[in-house]
Amino acid sequence: MEELNEQRILVVDDEESITDIVSFNLLKEGYKVDVAHSGDKAVAMAKAAEYDLVILDVMLPGIDGYEVCRRIRSSSNVPVLFLSARDTELDKVVGLELGGDDYLAKPFGIRELLARVHALLRRAPQQMSSMEEGVRVMDVSGVHLDEAGHRATYNGTEIELTPREFELLATLMAHAGTVLGREQLLKEAWDWQYVVETKTVDTHIKRLRDKLSSVGLSPSVIETVRGYGYRFVKNFVNPA
Repeated sequence: MEELNEQRILVVDDEESITDIVSFNLLKEGYKVDVAHSGDKAVAMAKAAEYDLVILDVMLPGIDGYEVCRRIRSSSNVPVLFLSARDTELDKVVGLELGGDDYLAKPFGIRELLARVHALLRRAPQQMSSMEEGVRVMDVSGVHLDEAGHRATYNGTEIELTPREFELLATLMAHAGTVLGREQLLKEAWDWQYVVETKTVDTHIKRLRDKLSSVGLSPSVIETVRGYGYRFVKNFVNPA
């Protein structure tokens, strides 16, 4: 029988009890799973194979999860879900700023873990088709975004985005000129139905602005509306 799910996930944790239970439940969901118990091994495996998601512990022997994420990000936009017993706001912000897409504190429930995995993989580019209903091609303020091709450019220059950043930009552009609250962005961009700190949105907005700035577009194309959220500016005139 043909396999229904070809998505491969790398699970990285030095505790075998964690990798065992996470792998077991991911396999039940139909995913292919590889496991690493150290940061060095995880980096080597991420370079040697293509993964659709990396589930990454922060506290690892050798190089820690933050450094693993940094190294993965140097060559790949694969979604990264951090798992950690360190759950302060600062820990989460550091993980997200280094390129993580989500951060789940230990101990965690398997249902919540699977919900986050599904949300991260929900609109992975390899799952999308140009024939898919609702797929958009948008041109706003010099940014061209093609959802089917999972590609965004500014004046012809490609904007290198993680899946989270891409979905956030797509949602902002689809509602250009309209202020979107943080909770609305969490739901529309990433289909997050569970409780999560809206600080996550602020961190991803900062990263998205940095990416836009790197291709020559002023980060002020995304306006902050104090007390509510963010707005992507229509007909934005980039400063000379």
